[in-house]
This record gives sequence, structure tokens and C-alpha cells, in this order.
Amino acid sequence: MAIDIKTPEEIEAMRVACRLASEVLDYITPFVQPGVTTAELDRLCHRYIEEVQQAVAAPLNYPPGSPNPFPNAICTSVNHVVCHGIPNEKPLKEGDIVNLDITVQKDGWYGDTSRMFVVGNKPSILARRLVQVTYECLWLGIAAVRPGARLGDIGAAIERHAHHHGYSVVREYCGHGIGRRFHEEPQVLHYGKPGTGIELVPGMTFTIEPMINAGKAPTSVLADGWTVVTKDRSLSAQWEHTVLVTETGVEVLTTSVGCPKPPEIVRDRFGDGFIG
Repeated sequence: MAIDIKTPEEIEAMRVACRLASEVLDYITPFVQPGVTTAELDRLCHRYIEEVQQAVAAPLNYPPGSPNPFPNAICTSVNHVVCHGIPNEKPLKEGDIVNLDITVQKDGWYGDTSRMFVVGNKPSILARRLVQVTYECLWLGIAAVRPGARLGDIGAAIERHAHHHGYSVVREYCGHGIGRRFHEEPQVLHYGKPGTGIELVPGMTFTIEPMINAGKAPTSVLADGWTVVTKDRSLSAQWEHTVLVTETGVEVLTTSVGCPKPPEIVRDRFGDGFIG
């Protein structure tokens, strides 16, 4: 399938959907506390998307027609869950780490983003460090985006930083093109070699969403057919943004008032902003 290059009008529609996705994370942040269940976080996000944003929670019943569609409005991945965690009634505990993955569909366009949350005020040094390094991996991948660069440059930047800190990169799951469809071409691997892969051109929109493990890289899928966990049950972290290749570099589309700023490691390029 060919890569869909977005027009200026289409990019503007995507900015709206992407901003809404980020605003869901702004809204839910105060609720991520010890004792709350991921099922309650799901209910709150679903209500906000439908009633406040007048939009659609894209993960719910995705993919259409599947014998085992995703059963909830958001993905909630706790501790050793890598991605696609199904919300449940188990309360979050002090020191847990959880990824909330939000995809909003608005007027036919999709915006996809996720953030890590440390539950409570006493995270382990390992958990805090993993979350921070994974955030840096995301932004080093974003910093590699510019016209003429290659998809392999993104993956190489992420892999290099993760390995430098002794972490592993999940290889079975990757970023993806996005627009009028939840998942489009190209696939965006979080590992690779510089100068390889598809050339980036203005108008491309895709997600970068590295999944970084504190232990080994292999994963497995639970019996529910969705929840992906680390095989060695080590902690895993993930951050995600939807980005646009511009004429001069990259624009992060999934931004909002409460969106975390770029980390120090890329501050010389991005400052406190999101356009390079």
C-alpha cells in the first residue's frame, strides 16, 4: 500500500484530532493515583472523548469485523505490560508505572499518542530511570525526522540510546502511518541502521512509539489475544507522538497545554517547543 502524503487541508484536520488525543491525557492525569483502577481511567477517558470532545475512541471494537476486537476505549499497560493492555478492576499501587495510550477519531481523522505515568510519589530508581530514558528515546527518534532522512535513522537513534543505558528495544511492535485510517504505511521500526529504509518527504504523518524493556526484548501475548508482556516479566515503558514531516524538519502533532516538554537531551534543537 502506498504512503499517503497529506495536503495542507488534511494536515490541519489531523492537527485537530491529534490535539484532542493529547488533551485526553491532560484531562486524565490528575486521576492516575494509587487506588484507582485502569477500568475507571478507561471509563473517564471514554466519557470525555464522547461527551466533551464529540469524538470517537478509536481502539474500542478495533479492528472492525474482528472475532476478537479490542474491548475498551483506551489501552492501559502496567509495569511488565508492553502494550495493548486491557483495562481492568485491579487498583494501581504506589510505585506502579502505567502507559495510557489514546487514539481519537475526529471528523474521519485519527490522532494517536501515549504517555507514561508513575503512580504515587515513591517510584523505584529503576522505574524512574526506565521511564525517563524511554522518553529520551522517543525524542531522539523525533529529532531524526526531516526531509531526506530515512526511516532507519529514526530506529537507529532510538536503539543506540536504549542500548547505551543497558535496555532492550521491543522488535515485534512498531510505529505506523496514520491519517484517515488508524494504521497506514509506513511501518516505523524502533531499531535499524542509519541511511536505510524509506526516504522521508514533507506531508508524511506517522507515529513514533518506542517500547523499551528493562530486561530482555522478547515478548508474549496473553490469552486475551491483546495484552503484550515482557517474557522475563521485566518492566517496560512506552511513549508515543504522532509527527508530521515538514519542509524543514518535523512537527509534533499530538501536543496540548499539559504535554510534557522535550527532554534536555534534545533541548538544543527543540527548546521547549515542538517544531524543529
